[in-house]
Amino acid sequence: MYQFEKMDKRLLGKQLEDELMNYILKEPVEIGQKIPSEFELAEKFGVGRSTVREAVKGLASKGILEVRRGDGTYVISTRTLQDDPLGLSKFEDKYKLALDLFDVRLMLEPEIVSRAAENATEEDFVRLKQLCDETEEMYRQGKDHIPKDIEFHTFLARCSKNQVVETLIPVINTAVMTFANLTHRTLMQETIETHRAIVTSILERDPVGARCAMVMHLTYNRQALVKQLKKQSPASALS
Repeated sequence: MYQFEKMDKRLLGKQLEDELMNYILKEPVEIGQKIPSEFELAEKFGVGRSTVREAVKGLASKGILEVRRGDGTYVISTRTLQDDPLGLSKFEDKYKLALDLFDVRLMLEPEIVSRAAENATEEDFVRLKQLCDETEEMYRQGKDHIPKDIEFHTFLARCSKNQVVETLIPVINTAVMTFANLTHRTLMQETIETHRAIVTSILERDPVGARCAMVMHLTYNRQALVKQLKKQSPASALS
């Protein structure tokens, strides 16, 4: 269990943000569970409530926490792209970022899987099917499937056998992570079915089928994101 220590009252929110992340991981606070109240955290860490609010806001912007008005603050993920290779953490509007990333994914991933259907090796087929199965199993068991999902999409890119595409993998990974953190497992069945359609098309050497399956996968995801955005801010959705 995480051991609280009283901290310097001059502690910056960023420093408390790191401590709060450590608490979530070491306690542990599972995905879907509520963290202690603002008052309780201020008492436990020996800091002001404004510092707690700043730390919570920081973790919420990274997709770790979700503040539900009138209900409390919940853990929605325990993983971030720690290195932030694309420098996207500076964008505060995560829904706008997620939609922009979807635009990029639609430009890239349908063609990537089309190439994968043409160029993947028999050995790739085995690994691709394995990753698809493992992602589905973790999803159905309610486990944190996001790392495995990212691994699946990363391997799809590698199956294209295009060395430039491999340099674009961080874009895809960031998009997958951002989407998952905002939508909280709302598309389990659609994700499982479209993942399998993509893999089946690749195994059958069907580039058109793979491309269409990926477009369907991304379309389901984007629709879910827009729906979530409308719930969060009906007046400003897609404005």
